[in-house]
Amino acid sequence: MSPKSKITQSQLEQYLSKAAWILKGPVDASDFKVYIFPLLFFKRISDVYDEEFALAMAESDGDTEYASLPEFHRFVIPEGCHWKTVRETTDNVGLAIEKALRGIEQANQQYLYGIFGDAQWSNKSKLSDRLLIDLIEHFSQYELSNSNVEADILGNAYEYLIKHFADLTNKKAGEFYTPRSVVNLLGLILNPQEGESVYDPACGTGGMLLECVDHLKELGKDYRTLKLFGQEKNLTSSSIARMNMFLHGMEDFQIVREDTLRYPAFFDSDGLKKFDCVIANPPFSLKDWGAENWMNDPYGRNIAGVPPKGNGDMAWVQHMIASLNANGRMTVVLPHGVLFRKGSEQKIRQALLEMDLLEAVIGLGANIFYGTQLAACVLVFKKQKEDQKKNKVLFIDGSDQIRVGRAQNYLEEEHVNQLFTWYSNYEDVENYVKVVDMQQIIDNDYNLNIPLYIDKVIEDNLPSVEEAMQHLKEAWAASQVADNKFRNILNNYLTH
Repeated sequence: MSPKSKITQSQLEQYLSKAAWILKGPVDASDFKVYIFPLLFFKRISDVYDEEFALAMAESDGDTEYASLPEFHRFVIPEGCHWKTVRETTDNVGLAIEKALRGIEQANQQYLYGIFGDAQWSNKSKLSDRLLIDLIEHFSQYELSNSNVEADILGNAYEYLIKHFADLTNKKAGEFYTPRSVVNLLGLILNPQEGESVYDPACGTGGMLLECVDHLKELGKDYRTLKLFGQEKNLTSSSIARMNMFLHGMEDFQIVREDTLRYPAFFDSDGLKKFDCVIANPPFSLKDWGAENWMNDPYGRNIAGVPPKGNGDMAWVQHMIASLNANGRMTVVLPHGVLFRKGSEQKIRQALLEMDLLEAVIGLGANIFYGTQLAACVLVFKKQKEDQKKNKVLFIDGSDQIRVGRAQNYLEEEHVNQLFTWYSNYEDVENYVKVVDMQQIIDNDYNLNIPLYIDKVIEDNLPSVEEAMQHLKEAWAASQVADNKFRNILNNYLTH
């Protein structure tokens, strides 16, 4: 296949997986993403630059000065920073990569500053010249221009690679990856619309934000009208998220690297920026989250109380609610403990319920997330609940909506559809769904533990005592007949 042939999804996925195998050995699997994603992005923008250059050359009858003008290029690639320059390097290849990546960042500060992360490319004890040459040659097999690889295909392959790395690193993967089916469920419930703003305060590699993009694409709506905002503390994950947006063809987004609970990044003139949609899977039960500042939170997020010093779950919830506009809505994944833990969290639950912000509690099955076997839940909050939902909370028990695997369980498409149908219908379903009045929750001291509200009706198919005795008699009689037959056969055999 020639480098300029159109690339299929499966070819691209195999190509990216093979790149990781080249690193196997000297580089730990948990660090693959630190090197592979920046190289992929570097190759993409170099090839797109060449494509833009060729178009401008054709338009100007071969005027190279004209074709080099910044207005013809999405990103500027300075002299000596192109992929081809690195490919021609045979000594100190890591240094050449570092120089190229930093040069591109400097030339495109508004969009690309710091996007390539902080990988130590020149560390020869980990990355020999031979290994890097093999890696560069591998990536050079295909031309990743816009005409060769559409943004959707490249973006999907990028998401595939993120999941591939999550599978390889399992326990650590929970820090940057949420199973796609869980993300899909949150997106369906959130239901973002054209022109809306979407915010993820713990955005990892950007999957939740891109789910909202995919949601509009599937509805045939203009996804480019979405305004995306994300914040992420981890440098590598935040860099990958930014690359992820660009590779999916997104332009109206802001991803900021910073500690959200201590230093939120988005503001309007009157305080925290407010959004139409907020969606997140924040780190579960974060210990060092900044409790010391919460009592007098300068950003006005202490709307319901101070969470425990060693558990930031309810800090995330309050931060997200404080980031909603007057008609905003949010979906968040959290551990089950937020539903029933006592002390300060109980007081926070009470305050939020008294504000009538909680619309639904959805229990998910156990062991579907990377790095924890715990079951999680989805909480749905709305600033303006529909009239028929006011002073009520919808409870859904989805604990058995899973496919059980050997090491991990899976939330499949059919399970997502079932949970979403139950959520949308907003009506009782025996064993699974209950619409609960606020008074019942008050009577339970604001405990939201799902089994308090959804009784499992065990079908009693056992026979009555009389039926059981009759069955026993019949079985005894049948055994006697069989015993007599056996004796007769044995006697006949012995006498002959």
